[in-house]
Amino acid sequence: MNYYFQFESEFVTDLRCIPMLVRYKLDTCGVKLKLSHWNQFSQEERQELVEKDCTKPEEIQAYRDWLQQLVIKYTNNPASELAIELHPAWMNAANIPDIVQEKSEEMGIKLTVEQWQLLTPVQRFALIKLSRPSHENKNFLPALQEFNL
Repeated sequence: MNYYFQFESEFVTDLRCIPMLVRYKLDTCGVKLKLSHWNQFSQEERQELVEKDCTKPEEIQAYRDWLQQLVIKYTNNPASELAIELHPAWMNAANIPDIVQEKSEEMGIKLTVEQWQLLTPVQRFALIKLSRPSHENKNFLPALQEFNL
């Protein structure tokens, strides 16, 4: 199974940055993981965070618990918590968030709901994250291209 997007290829070989799939899981389980935390984890621990399931309620709780144990192991303090969205935008295939539509239009691309519906929740999550003003947006266009948009 491929856990990474092509637009992440420059940093996923050594997992020096938090991959989008892990960021998706962090939002799912409600943990704010800092890059400084991530960089303290062993390569094996990072890989396990990539591969570990985090979909069903019991998996989400197990992921959260294990992640917090890792952070405490290296920092003696738990990571901050994030509010878990009950209805996150990336799970709504019927509505393209304005921020994504605006960013894609800046790139000369008009997304359709039909295209949005064909994306996986993780792909939609990636586009939402990559379109935020607080995020470095250089990977937004490569993501659109990778997702055949």
